[in-house]
Amino acid sequence: MIEETKSSDWFAEVREKEKALFSEINLLLRALDRAFNPENLPVSEQNYGARNFFPELSAVRDVVLRVLGILEVIIPESKKNAFWFQKFAEQKFLSDRKRDLLRESLNKQDKPEKSLFLLYDSFINLKVIINDLLRSNTVSYSGYKNFGDILGREIRENRVFDPFRKGVDQEFDSINNPRIKDVVKSLKDRGYKREISGVFIYLFRFLRYLGHIELSPSRSTSLSCAFLILVLMRSEIRSFVSYLDDMIEDVEDKGLRDVLQSIAFQFSMESKRVYAQELKDVLLRNASNQVMGRMENCQGIFRNLTEQCIVQLAQRFSPDIRGEEIFPSFETRVEQSLRLRDDVYILCRFFEIFEGSIEDSVKRKKVLESLKDYMLYFESLSFRLLRYDDYEEFHRFFNDFMSITPDVFDNYGVHKVFEKAHKFRVYLETTLRLISQRSELRDKPINEVRVQEVLQQYLPD
Repeated sequence: MIEETKSSDWFAEVREKEKALFSEINLLLRALDRAFNPENLPVSEQNYGARNFFPELSAVRDVVLRVLGILEVIIPESKKNAFWFQKFAEQKFLSDRKRDLLRESLNKQDKPEKSLFLLYDSFINLKVIINDLLRSNTVSYSGYKNFGDILGREIRENRVFDPFRKGVDQEFDSINNPRIKDVVKSLKDRGYKREISGVFIYLFRFLRYLGHIELSPSRSTSLSCAFLILVLMRSEIRSFVSYLDDMIEDVEDKGLRDVLQSIAFQFSMESKRVYAQELKDVLLRNASNQVMGRMENCQGIFRNLTEQCIVQLAQRFSPDIRGEEIFPSFETRVEQSLRLRDDVYILCRFFEIFEGSIEDSVKRKKVLESLKDYMLYFESLSFRLLRYDDYEEFHRFFNDFMSITPDVFDNYGVHKVFEKAHKFRVYLETTLRLISQRSELRDKPINEVRVQEVLQQYLPD
C-alpha cells in the first residue's frame, strides 16, 4: 500500500512540475491522429492511391521521436531503468504465461503511471516499425493509412493520455487571460455565457497550439512538429467554424450574430490562404529555410487572426477593452492596414527606380539586389496581411522574379524582365488604391518619412 502511494505520488509530482511538456504531449498526440486523415493534409494530389506518402510519414516519424523524447524527460531515471530491466527479464527469463500476466497488469491502467509506461512502450515499438517502413523511400496510401490506424488505436486506448477522451480538458483548455475571464463572468444570459465561453476556449486553445511551434532550419523535428500542428489546426478550425455556424442559428442578438459570422468567415478565408497557398505541398520543398519561412508565415497568420478575434468578441461585451491589454504585441487592424499600405507603396517605388535603371547596367544590377532584399522582407512580414485574392498574384510574381540573376541583363532577356516588372508595378498601383479606400485609412496619409528611411536603408549609394 505504501509502494502504491509512492508510485502515484511521483507521477503527480512530475505532472505538476512538467505542465508544459504534458501540454505538448496532449497536442502532439492529437496532431498525430489527425495527420492520417488526408483531408487535413495540404496536398495537391487528390488521387491518394497514386501518391507517395513518404514525406508525410517522415514528418510523423519525427513527431513520434519528439513524443519519445518528452517521455524520456518525464519518466524518472530510476523508473526508466526498472522498466528496461523488466523488458529484458520478460524476454530472457519469464514464461509466456508470466509475460501475459505482466502485460495484462500494464493494460489495466489502474494507475496513471501505467498509462505513461504503456504509451512509452507503444511508441518505442512504433518507432521501430515506422523506421522500417521508411527504408524503401516509397509509402503507399494504404501503408500510410494502416500505420495511422494502429497509431490512433494506441493513442485512444490510453486512459490518461488519450487527448480525445474529453471534449474540453480543463487541464489544458482554459481562458488564461484575467481580462477575458472577467468578460465571461459578466455575461448575464447563462445560455450565451456557456456558448461564448466555448468560443473563447477554442480561440485560446489555438494560441496554445501555436505557442508550441518552435522553428529551426537545422532541426527537421521542429519543422515536422510545426507541420503536424498546422495539420491539426486545419481539423480544429473546421470544427470551430461548424460550432459557430450552429451557434449563430440560435443567437437573437444581431450585433453578436454579426461578430460570430465575421469570426467564422475570417477563419474560413485564412484557412484557404494557409492550406491552399502557403502550405500546399510544402513537404516536397528541399530548402529547409523556405519550409521554415512558410511555417512562420502560417503561424503568424493564425496567431494574428486568433488574437484579433479574441479582442473583437471581447469588445462586443466590453467596448473599452484594448488589444494591448490582452496581448503585449497586439497590432490593431488600423495599424496593420497602415503598415501594409506603406509596404506596398515602398515596393511600388522600388519598381519605379528599377525601371529607371534600364539604361545603366551597373546601377540596375545593384538595384535588383536591393529590390530582392526588400521583397524578402515583404514576403516574411507583409504577405500575411494581403487579402486571399491578392496573395496568389504576389506569390506567383515573387517566385518568378526572385529567380532572376544579373546575367539575364547581358542578353536578350533584359526587356522581358522590365516588361514583367512594369506590369507588376501597375498591379501594385491598383492594389494600393484599393487598400487606401479602406474606411480605417481615410484621412491617414502615407508615412513619407518611413518610406524614405526604408528606401535609403535598402538602396545602394
